[in-house]
Amino acid sequence: QVQLVESGGGLVQPGGSLRLSCVASGSIFSIRTMGWYRQAPGKQRELVAHITTGGSTNYADSVKGRFTISRDNAKNTVYLQMNSLKPEDTAVYLCNADLVEFGSVSYRSYWGQGTQVTVSS
Repeated sequence: QVQLVESGGGLVQPGGSLRLSCVASGSIFSIRTMGWYRQAPGKQRELVAHITTGGSTNYADSVKGRFTISRDNAKNTVYLQMNSLKPEDTAVYLCNADLVEFGSVSYRSYWGQGTQVTVSS
Protein backbone atom coordinates (compact mmCIF):
# COMPACT_ATOMS: atom_id res chain seq x y z
CA GLN A 1 0.00 0.00 0.00
CA VAL A 2 1.16 3.50 -0.81
CA GLN A 3 0.40 6.50 1.36
CA LEU A 4 1.02 10.20 0.87
CA VAL A 5 0.81 12.22 4.07
CA GLU A 6 0.88 16.00 4.10
CA SER A 7 1.76 18.24 7.03
CA GLY A 8 2.50 21.87 7.74
CA GLY A 9 -0.78 23.58 7.02
CA GLY A 10 -2.43 26.06 9.33
CA LEU A 11 -3.62 29.60 9.85
CA VAL A 12 -1.30 32.44 8.87
CA GLN A 13 -1.67 36.18 8.44
CA PRO A 14 -1.36 37.80 5.01
CA GLY A 15 2.30 38.23 4.14
CA GLY A 16 3.29 35.27 6.28
CA SER A 17 4.95 31.99 5.39
CA LEU A 18 4.26 28.28 5.70
CA ARG A 19 6.17 25.19 4.69
CA LEU A 20 4.27 22.11 3.60
CA SER A 21 5.74 18.62 3.55
CA CYS A 22 4.51 15.42 1.95
CA VAL A 23 6.01 12.00 2.58
CA ALA A 24 5.30 9.05 0.31
CA SER A 25 5.61 5.66 1.97
CA GLY A 26 4.87 2.03 1.25
CA SER A 27 5.85 -0.37 -1.48
CA ILE A 28 7.40 2.24 -3.77
CA PHE A 29 9.83 1.27 -6.50
CA SER A 30 10.22 4.63 -8.20
CA ILE A 31 8.68 8.10 -8.05
CA ARG A 32 8.52 10.28 -11.14
CA THR A 33 6.83 13.66 -10.72
CA MET A 34 5.71 14.99 -7.34
CA GLY A 35 3.52 18.01 -6.98
CA TRP A 36 1.14 20.17 -5.02
CA TYR A 37 -2.41 21.04 -5.99
CA ARG A 38 -4.98 23.12 -4.16
CA GLN A 39 -8.73 23.31 -4.01
CA ALA A 40 -10.69 26.20 -2.56
CA PRO A 41 -14.39 25.92 -1.68
CA GLY A 42 -16.52 26.06 -4.81
CA LYS A 43 -13.51 26.01 -7.12
CA GLN A 44 -11.81 23.40 -9.24
CA ARG A 45 -8.62 21.72 -8.13
CA GLU A 46 -5.63 23.51 -9.63
CA LEU A 47 -1.95 22.77 -10.00
CA VAL A 48 0.27 24.84 -7.72
CA ALA A 49 3.68 23.39 -8.59
CA HIS A 50 5.35 20.16 -9.59
CA ILE A 51 8.90 18.85 -9.70
CA THR A 52 10.52 16.02 -11.59
CA THR A 53 13.03 13.53 -10.27
CA GLY A 54 15.78 15.61 -11.84
CA GLY A 55 14.59 18.80 -10.20
CA SER A 56 12.81 20.54 -13.07
CA THR A 57 9.95 22.65 -11.73
CA ASN A 58 6.76 24.21 -12.98
CA TYR A 59 4.57 26.74 -11.16
CA ALA A 60 1.14 28.24 -11.53
CA ASP A 61 1.41 31.89 -12.57
CA SER A 62 -0.39 32.96 -9.40
CA VAL A 63 2.39 31.62 -7.15
CA LYS A 64 5.52 32.31 -9.18
CA GLY A 65 8.08 34.21 -7.17
CA ARG A 66 6.34 33.42 -3.88
CA PHE A 67 6.29 29.61 -3.65
CA THR A 68 9.18 27.19 -4.02
CA ILE A 69 8.85 23.45 -4.52
CA SER A 70 11.67 21.06 -3.66
CA ARG A 71 12.10 17.36 -3.01
CA ASP A 72 14.34 14.91 -1.25
CA ASN A 73 14.43 11.80 -3.42
CA ALA A 74 16.13 9.72 -0.72
CA LYS A 75 13.25 10.45 1.66
CA ASN A 76 10.43 10.32 -0.93
CA THR A 77 9.45 13.76 0.30
CA VAL A 78 8.30 16.90 -1.44
CA TYR A 79 8.14 20.35 0.13
CA LEU A 80 6.35 23.58 -0.68
CA GLN A 81 7.76 26.76 0.81
CA MET A 82 5.06 29.43 0.65
CA ASN A 83 6.02 33.06 1.24
CA SER A 84 4.10 36.32 0.96
CA LEU A 85 0.86 34.46 1.43
CA LYS A 86 -2.38 36.09 0.32
CA PRO A 87 -6.00 35.44 1.35
CA GLU A 88 -6.61 33.99 -2.12
CA ASP A 89 -4.07 31.25 -1.33
CA THR A 90 -6.56 29.82 1.18
CA ALA A 91 -7.38 26.26 0.16
CA VAL A 92 -6.84 22.61 0.91
CA TYR A 93 -3.40 21.70 -0.43
CA LEU A 94 -3.00 18.19 -1.77
CA CYS A 95 0.13 16.26 -2.55
CA ASN A 96 0.37 14.18 -5.71
CA ALA A 97 2.94 11.66 -6.88
CA ASP A 98 3.33 9.62 -10.04
CA LEU A 99 4.96 6.41 -8.93
CA VAL A 100 5.33 2.72 -9.65
CA GLU A 101 5.01 0.14 -6.92
CA PHE A 102 7.16 -2.94 -6.54
CA GLY A 103 5.69 -5.67 -8.71
CA SER A 104 3.97 -3.24 -11.02
CA VAL A 105 4.97 -2.19 -14.53
CA SER A 106 3.20 1.15 -14.88
CA TYR A 107 3.14 4.49 -13.13
CA ARG A 108 0.00 5.55 -11.29
CA SER A 109 -1.07 8.83 -9.73
CA TYR A 110 -1.52 8.90 -5.96
CA TRP A 111 -3.01 11.61 -3.76
CA GLY A 112 -2.72 12.64 -0.15
CA GLN A 113 -5.74 13.64 1.90
CA GLY A 114 -4.77 17.29 1.99
CA THR A 115 -3.82 19.93 4.52
CA GLN A 116 -5.75 23.14 5.12
CA VAL A 117 -4.02 26.46 4.56
CA THR A 118 -5.92 29.55 5.71
CA VAL A 119 -4.58 33.04 5.12
CA SER A 120 -6.49 35.57 7.18
CA SER A 121 -5.97 38.46 9.54
